[in-house]
Amino acid sequence: MSHAATRSNLSDRTASAGQIALGGGRRGLRGLLPFIGPAVVASIAYMDPGNFATNIQAGARHGYMLLWVVLLANVIAMLFQALSARLGIVSGHSLAALCRIHFPRPLVIAMWLASEVAAMATDLAESIGAAIGISVLFHLPLLVGLLITFAITWALLSFQNRGFRPIELIIAGFVGVISLAYLVELFIAPPQWGQFFYHSVVPQLAGPDSVTLAVGIVGATVMPHAIYLHSAMVTGRVSPRSDSERRRLIRYSNAEVLLALTLAGLVNMAMVAMAATMFHNGHADVGEIEAAYHTLLPLMGVVAAGAFMTSLLASGLSSSVVGTMAGQVIMQDFVAVRIPIWLRRAVTMVPAVIVVAIGVNATDALVISQVVLSLVLPVPMIALLVLIRRPQVMAGFVISRGMQVVAAAATTLVLLLNGILLLQSLPN
Repeated sequence: MSHAATRSNLSDRTASAGQIALGGGRRGLRGLLPFIGPAVVASIAYMDPGNFATNIQAGARHGYMLLWVVLLANVIAMLFQALSARLGIVSGHSLAALCRIHFPRPLVIAMWLASEVAAMATDLAESIGAAIGISVLFHLPLLVGLLITFAITWALLSFQNRGFRPIELIIAGFVGVISLAYLVELFIAPPQWGQFFYHSVVPQLAGPDSVTLAVGIVGATVMPHAIYLHSAMVTGRVSPRSDSERRRLIRYSNAEVLLALTLAGLVNMAMVAMAATMFHNGHADVGEIEAAYHTLLPLMGVVAAGAFMTSLLASGLSSSVVGTMAGQVIMQDFVAVRIPIWLRRAVTMVPAVIVVAIGVNATDALVISQVVLSLVLPVPMIALLVLIRRPQVMAGFVISRGMQVVAAAATTLVLLLNGILLLQSLPN
């Protein structure tokens, strides 16, 4: 059997198994397995280096108190990823493509430009996060770590040529590494479980700093590129042949979103718990990723510190891959322009190289990138809400009035919190 045939078979077999499942030939977990992939890839956006920085600060400064914010942010993320997938499944088009089809051309161009800025800001945060991991683990200059990050990311992106399944499995592997690393952290330094569960469900704030961090957690959780990418990924896998198969596919998609983002939420809560356990009493001033590593090393030893930095490296590399994939979708679906993957990667790496080369603090760069993302976030969120309500787009799959109200309320909440985050980021 040729290598090319082997490459195509993995995705072909998955698509074939999906068709059988949609026809009712596979049920339960066996039926769900062919559809696991898009939400797992999107979930990386909720475990990226920006989350590391915010969660470490939240746990170090306020202990377990802000766990409820992490839980709330994750529930909102689940809603929007599920809606994005539903839009792609029903319409057969990505969110960006539907914007091009249904919105005026000048508005589409403006949305595309804003989304390109978001893609670059996303890549900035994710590439720098991976570069920090390489730099600290292997004692290399940050710029060298950044260039290594770009080389590894480009190599991983080449697996896109082998169909949708290989890249999904690679990202799933990174998710597994991150999850295992935090399982190790919780085993080495178990949290106070009573406090953990209490603060996960009881809302509480204590002063302006906790408000700022709460806003940052929620405001930076729903990522523009994850919304665009999820709707695109579900369109190229398995095509439903009837409305009944389409409904079954939506149920499988919702189940995958629930599983993938529950895992992402647990990882984020574990980040906060680790920081609360290790830093809150005695090291509450830990606010940077490098400082967290160097503080963990003498406190808990090389295993705990190594697990932390390995998870950051896995997060940065995988989220860089996902960010570049989203950038491809944004360009080719908004303006119907395709460019080689190496050129796309080169364009998005320029801001990160400039930031590192001129000596900007890495954690500060992460924060700035989150502010840029906050500015752009309304674009996909509002577009999604507009399109998901249109009968000409959704046919008989328009979401219920109750769900529309919930989605609108969640959008309003996130946008208000992002507005507060932006105001707090302005110089006094």
